[in-house]
Amino acid sequence: MLLTLTTWLTPARTSEELMLEYQETGKNRFLNLLVEKHYDDVLHFLISQSNSHLAADITQKTWLKVMEKRHYYQSHNNFKAWLFTIARRLLIDEFRKQNRLTELNETHFEASDSKIHEHNDLLSHFNTALVSLSFYQREAFILQQEGFSLSEIAEITNEEFETIKSRIRYAKKHLRTLLEGLSHE
Repeated sequence: MLLTLTTWLTPARTSEELMLEYQETGKNRFLNLLVEKHYDDVLHFLISQSNSHLAADITQKTWLKVMEKRHYYQSHNNFKAWLFTIARRLLIDEFRKQNRLTELNETHFEASDSKIHEHNDLLSHFNTALVSLSFYQREAFILQQEGFSLSEIAEITNEEFETIKSRIRYAKKHLRTLLEGLSHE
C-alpha cells in the first residue's frame, strides 16, 4: 500500500531524467525503470529488421551498452533516439559479422501478389508487404511508427533528412500499392 501511495504522489519522470539519474548515480533502479519503459519498443524494432532470436540478443546487448556507455549520454538528447541508435549500430555490426550487410542495400525484396493473397487477414497482408520493403525503407518507416520525427530518424540512422523523407515516401507508396483494395475484400 505504501509503495503505491508513494508512486502515486511522485510525479512520473521522463526517460531523459531517468537516464541522467542513472548516469550520475549508477543506481540500477533508474536503469530498471528505463528498461521497463523501452525494452519492448527496442525489441519490436529489432524484430522488424531481423529475426526474433537475433532481436532478443541485440536487445540485451543494447542495454549492456547503455550500462557501459552511460557517461556518453548528453542531457539535450532524446533518450529513446540515443537508445535506438545504439540498437541499430549493434544490429548492423552483427549483420557485418554474418556477412549479411550486402542484403541491406536499397534493392527491394518483392513479395509476389499470389503470396500476399494467400493470407486471410489484413495484418498478415501488411506484415508480408512490410517485409518486402528494403531494409532501409522498412527501418525508416518503423522508426516513424515508433513516434520519431524525420530529424530524429536522420540522427538515429546517420543519414540526411531528405534521404529519410524519400525512404519513408517510397515505403508508403510501396505498401499502398501492395495493400490496395484489401480493405474492400
